[in-house]
Amino acid sequence: MTTTYGGWAGYILRVNLTTKVITKETTETYHDYIGGMGIGYKVLWDDHVDGIKATDEENQLVISAGPLSGSGAICSARTTITSRNPVIRNHLITDGHFGGHFSPELKFAGYDAIIIEGKSETPVWLKIVDDTVTLEPADSLWGVGIFDTFANISKLMGQQAQVAAIGPSGEHLVAQSTIQTQGGHSAGGHGAVLGSKKLKAIGIIGTGTVDIAESTTNEQLRALDDHILGIIGANNNGVVPNQPQSWAEYSSTGSRWRGGPGVTWGAADNPVDVGETPWDDRQKVGMRTSMAEMYFGRDEANKIFKRPGGCHSCPIRCFCEVKNPKMKTEYNLPTENITNVCLGFLDPWYAMGKPSSGEKRTDIQTVGAYYMDDNGIWSAYGQLSHLMREFTSRGFWEIILPAEEFAAINWAQYADLDAHFMQDFYTRIAYSEDYPGSNILGRCLGRGLHEFINENGELYNVEDILNEVDTPRMAELTFELESDADYDLVGKTYSVFLDKNMKVFNRSMVGGVHHASESAGQVGALLNTVFNRDPQCHSHINLINCGLPHAKIAEVAASLWGEGAFDPVKHYTAMNTSKAKFAKWCLVKNVLHDSLTLCNWMFPLVVSPDANRDYIGDSSIEAQMFSLVTGIETSEAELDAMAESVLQLHRALTVLQMNEIDQRNKHDVLSEWVYDLDHDMSFGDEGTIKMDRDDIQIGLDMFYAEMGWDKETGVPTRATLEKFKLGYVADKLESLALLPA
Repeated sequence: MTTTYGGWAGYILRVNLTTKVITKETTETYHDYIGGMGIGYKVLWDDHVDGIKATDEENQLVISAGPLSGSGAICSARTTITSRNPVIRNHLITDGHFGGHFSPELKFAGYDAIIIEGKSETPVWLKIVDDTVTLEPADSLWGVGIFDTFANISKLMGQQAQVAAIGPSGEHLVAQSTIQTQGGHSAGGHGAVLGSKKLKAIGIIGTGTVDIAESTTNEQLRALDDHILGIIGANNNGVVPNQPQSWAEYSSTGSRWRGGPGVTWGAADNPVDVGETPWDDRQKVGMRTSMAEMYFGRDEANKIFKRPGGCHSCPIRCFCEVKNPKMKTEYNLPTENITNVCLGFLDPWYAMGKPSSGEKRTDIQTVGAYYMDDNGIWSAYGQLSHLMREFTSRGFWEIILPAEEFAAINWAQYADLDAHFMQDFYTRIAYSEDYPGSNILGRCLGRGLHEFINENGELYNVEDILNEVDTPRMAELTFELESDADYDLVGKTYSVFLDKNMKVFNRSMVGGVHHASESAGQVGALLNTVFNRDPQCHSHINLINCGLPHAKIAEVAASLWGEGAFDPVKHYTAMNTSKAKFAKWCLVKNVLHDSLTLCNWMFPLVVSPDANRDYIGDSSIEAQMFSLVTGIETSEAELDAMAESVLQLHRALTVLQMNEIDQRNKHDVLSEWVYDLDHDMSFGDEGTIKMDRDDIQIGLDMFYAEMGWDKETGVPTRATLEKFKLGYVADKLESLALLPA
């Protein structure tokens, strides 16, 4: 354990599954990279191997925590998982994340991270009890669903064990698979990496503590907690209620502060009528979010919502534990309870065509969530379900699938919105080639869209791709819907880059839209050029969706980044430098949170529910937390600079893994529909989110300038890399002719 600083546990485990050798190394090597994501990116930079796939033995996977995890700092229980990702074109690196209690337990055991490398010949699981770390046989767990894997390892280790595991999807090397921990928390895209290494699960018991700096007093920690609880809102930092309440000056239907009059936790053992949730009633902070109605509609949510859940040291409780007795009585599942959030509930709904609220939707979402999680399937921010829904509506599956397979699928269940469809649907995806018959549907949906399209987004013959034909045929699909006529597409070759309903926002990485131009105009669009493959940035959403009137949000944005930083949603003005600064700030804060490991679904808190503060929050809280926990007095600007160093390393590693200096034209490229949707409207018209091609190029110029990147290529310059103590990165890129002159 480090004797100098608090926060860090002091050691990193390196587990080689080929040699079965397990070693410890000091964390101090990584202190300049904070922790979490920073550790992951530094490890993968140092050990980079050209041209490997995510599932190759040489690929590494890093599970890491930041210095705040386990310290008791509010909302600090995220876990970061960093590795190459098979869902992404060229299998580039991504960092996935889950909440829960895993990273605090890892810290209590004495470790800041686990580096997984090599490949076992037989299934194993990793058992960690403080200093005792062993690889255990997992033959009896291989093929077992995630829920039973949690139960079996907990039975072996004890109920206090925190477990992360993969399901059958990861075992079958399905690209769209997760690593999960208890309580419905999952990180996307890396399940197949663990599957390729035959590592089924990791169980941890830690009996230690996370040391706080000796110079820090309990009174200081308590004062900071009080400060945070006075300015924190609901999920995504909604700071006004979703509906009018007697104490509230404002309300907004966009706020995730859902708890209020009329909201009931109806499935609780003793049903709870939430009632008003005043901003200064700290006993009700955990009742503010109550997000079940966001996924199920109020009437259904009031019947099935049992209680909110969440992560270690988090007062917000954004997860929803729901109870649907029909899961057992009608769908023969072993439970009537399911806990999840966001796309865990929404992906089944998307896949089935987004039916309106009611019992059928509730059944689809609860039964679908069960099968998704038990199989360990990742939606890739809805890309899986968007593909299923859109190809169904266009009649493409009847063309793509062999006649026998198409006939064997129960499309009547799909058309009738029958949740029984969920079992076969997700089983096909999870079992891939081991599902009986050809299973082109499941193998296609689970593999990652990028593998099935050419540079223009047009589909290859799916069977040719699955059979690895050297020169695959094209699928010969065309636009034929009436709605296609508005865009003069009827009869033309189908492209996922032209179809707005496919929601492929970034064409280079084939990444799905996520809080991009639909949320924040060019700011969101720019975020999705850089973070274009695992777009989990919520920094901007925690301001934009806070619920305050636009004028107040624009005032806050102007004070931070300059006039014109934030336009009203769907009424965008031309690009300006304030927006470029806003975009950079979002990414820096996101990287900071993923390195600390702090929740980016709540922080930064630049606004608050306190009218006495004129609704202003405090963006320096992360630095206050870091300083008190580690004992290293660090300002907000200094901590942001450390995070920006990790962000620059992220960009450099993208350049290195792609072996491509022209990031501007080969990486930072948006799909055509982003510019061409709403055919009867122009960029800037009120009511549209469409972007303008020339304006986005100006945006890239401004954003690159803010980041210190070369204007022509979008690559960090030597001066920028050296500014952030990354001279060794510049040397490496220069030696490969990947550094701008």
